[in-house]
Amino acid sequence: MELIAEDVTNHGCIDLTVKIPERIYLFEFKVVPDQATGQALAQLKARGYADKYRADGRPLHLVGIEFSRQQRNVVGFEVQMG
Repeated sequence: MELIAEDVTNHGCIDLTVKIPERIYLFEFKVVPDQATGQALAQLKARGYADKYRADGRPLHLVGIEFSRQQRNVVGFEVQMG
């Protein structure tokens, strides 16, 4: 397993990349005021972060996780194939 924090791309930084032999996970973390907004997954897709690993051939999973500033807990968790 390989973990890459603040994985640099030509469009910004992926918060966390986790590479295992069978697949690659790209994580984006966001702090939101209270309720989930979908911003984390939206940023992964809008900035094309998965493009960096497309030629690798392994399945890509985009994972957006949102934390509530008010509740101090996870309020949003979305996963999508990249």
